[in-house]
Amino acid sequence: MIAMQYAFSLPADYDMAIIRRRIADKGHLLDDFPRLCFKAYLYAGHDDDATPGEQNTYAPFYLWQDSEGMNAFLAGAGFAALTRAFGWPPVRTWSVWRADRAADLRAAARATRELVAISEHAPLAELREAETRAAQVDRAAGALAAVSAFDPTGWTLLRLRLWPDAHGPVAGACNYRVGHVSQPGARGSAVVIS
Repeated sequence: MIAMQYAFSLPADYDMAIIRRRIADKGHLLDDFPRLCFKAYLYAGHDDDATPGEQNTYAPFYLWQDSEGMNAFLAGAGFAALTRAFGWPPVRTWSVWRADRAADLRAAARATRELVAISEHAPLAELREAETRAAQVDRAAGALAAVSAFDPTGWTLLRLRLWPDAHGPVAGACNYRVGHVSQPGARGSAVVIS
């Protein structure tokens, strides 16, 4: 599995209603996209609990079954239209260690994303085990999805959590609102990937 995210930092006076409207109008277009586990349409405005630097941001997050689905999306008309509207973003990817998620993520209203540097020569097997436990703890605490992944080119650890509306911001994380979740086969059973 591959986790993927890009972000658009928008001007301080940008009307975030434009992003919310775009999500409402276009979010359903990926509801059945092949090889997509889920796409969370994440955004943060000045009136949200966003971390400074993440305010007025549109930052969709994807969980792909494999590179085939990711490549089809990035080479497709939808991504081309997005880049014409907002610019050409760097696209970050991570190799997934753990992805626990509910059968239906459409109730997600908030998201937290942490990026943590992995120290040099860290015992990766132990770190992966710790991330598996952390994902399970967060799911038990109410997270609808808990994804842990890493990027060996920059040695960073990613933790993404999708939460129902009752969950507040997490200190030290990027805190987003979820405008929509595209999740092919959302009516299936709960899924755990490790």
